Amino acid sequence: MPQTARRARFLDLSRIRFPVGAICSIGHRVSGVALAVALPLLIALFARSLAGAEGYAEAARWLAPLPVRAALVLVVWAFAHHLLAGVRHLLMDVGAGSRLGAARASAWTANLAGLALAVLAAGALL
Repeated sequence: MPQTARRARFLDLSRIRFPVGAICSIGHRVSGVALAVALPLLIALFARSLAGAEGYAEAARWLAPLPVRAALVLVVWAFAHHLLAGVRHLLMDVGAGSRLGAARASAWTANLAGLALAVLAAGALL
């Protein structure tokens, strides 16, 4: 069988090394989906909290369980990462920071700053 006709039998995803820019871009998409899913729930929670003292107390009860607070930490990460990566993409669209070194640095910054803000939120919420 010729070498060009051989096909891979399996794809080992643990061996693939994505560049930091790809991780930032994938994270931007994932965080956008997470925000789209969370937004209606957050709006309902906010509306309930504005419905007077009893509505505020009910909203506080909804936020009390640990899994809900952990989900809020994920929402904070999603918002922070989506905002930072979005600004990064917008700047690169106009040519600022599009050279390889600057693009890598901005990707690292967006990834690490999003994680840092999520860690701060975890410290405050958990």
